[in-house]
Amino acid sequence: MELQTETGCATSLEIRGPSTRAVHGGAERHNPYHAVVPPIVQTATYAFRDTVDLIAFQEARQWGAAGGRVDYGRYGNPTVAALEARVAALEGAEAAAAFSSGMAAVTAILFASLRSGAHLIVTEDAYRRTRQFVLQFLRRFGVEATVVPIGDFEALEAAIRPNTRLIFTETPTNPYLRVMDLERLAEIARRRRIRTVVDATFATPINLRPLDYGIDLVIHSATKYLSGHNDVMAGVVAGSADLIAGLREMQAMIGGILDPHAAYLVLRGLKTLALRVHRQNENGMRVAEFLSAHPRIRRVWYPGLPSHPDHAVACRLMRGFGGVVTFEVAADREGTSRFIDALRIPYIAPSLGGVESLIEQPALMSYYEMDPEERSAIGITDNLVRLSLGIEDPDDLLADLEQALARLP
Repeated sequence: MELQTETGCATSLEIRGPSTRAVHGGAERHNPYHAVVPPIVQTATYAFRDTVDLIAFQEARQWGAAGGRVDYGRYGNPTVAALEARVAALEGAEAAAAFSSGMAAVTAILFASLRSGAHLIVTEDAYRRTRQFVLQFLRRFGVEATVVPIGDFEALEAAIRPNTRLIFTETPTNPYLRVMDLERLAEIARRRRIRTVVDATFATPINLRPLDYGIDLVIHSATKYLSGHNDVMAGVVAGSADLIAGLREMQAMIGGILDPHAAYLVLRGLKTLALRVHRQNENGMRVAEFLSAHPRIRRVWYPGLPSHPDHAVACRLMRGFGGVVTFEVAADREGTSRFIDALRIPYIAPSLGGVESLIEQPALMSYYEMDPEERSAIGITDNLVRLSLGIEDPDDLLADLEQALARLP
């Protein structure tokens, strides 16, 4: 990053701190309006001075030297580009591409990386819609997939075929917060020449940077922690310049672009990312410890607890354990619902990562259309609860949980 000195000369400053990156990373400190905040460039098309200017642009674009200039909004936008540069800086990536949602980012990667006859591997605790897209939709295009348990590297290696092109995983996962050993995954993939993609939405770049461990591409649903205010939908992918260039080409065709106002909202949210995540890490640890010791709670899943199956991996790879705590209440479905209804701070809502705490009973939210046997087969019990902690004071959160649990028989 270059800063301007009083003499007007540029000086280079290496920014290492995550909070400084969240505020300044990738920023162009000079823009046409001298604005501290990146302007919202609300346009769908871009004009040229004359035909000479147009021809110069076309020649430059043909040789890949257009310098970020575009002629139509589907191919780029200055506000969106500012967000992409900020996320790339946070992830330590060469480039990033922003999308209209996290799933738009996921599907763009899969379409860009796979063709008919290809095979991919996905871990079983990946986001439900991702698994549905892989197992149902991609099959229409002749792409086969194998689901393996997360952390079972023998099963992973056994699933690799000559036509395996991609390994897709999440870390931490939803809802059991499993943490993949990314170093081991990257080593296997490099040895077998397979591309790796990690959805690190739950981790954020503050707690984990998958590219540092050899992963090829990292995805975030920016709707969650990156924006942090439950008021915008967006997705982003970060990685090498070559891989991101291929994604942009795919994005220009399928059209899952992010609009400039949404990009502005995510940029604004990013400035407090480190501050919010540090509080959410604190809240997550306090709540997990409280619940694990409570007699009305059967089990808690949180990577920061020694009882979690991936605690050792999380301690080695992560700088914080996140703001999501998953647990089972010592009650049936109705009793678990009464506990949730008795809470006064969390909203009953899907999603996560915002400043407000959100709580859900997955059997009634994401998996309601399944019967109990189908849910049980994939580990979704009637008394399972996912609590996404916001930035409220931890003592207030604990007091709220205590009074709600006290109402259980």
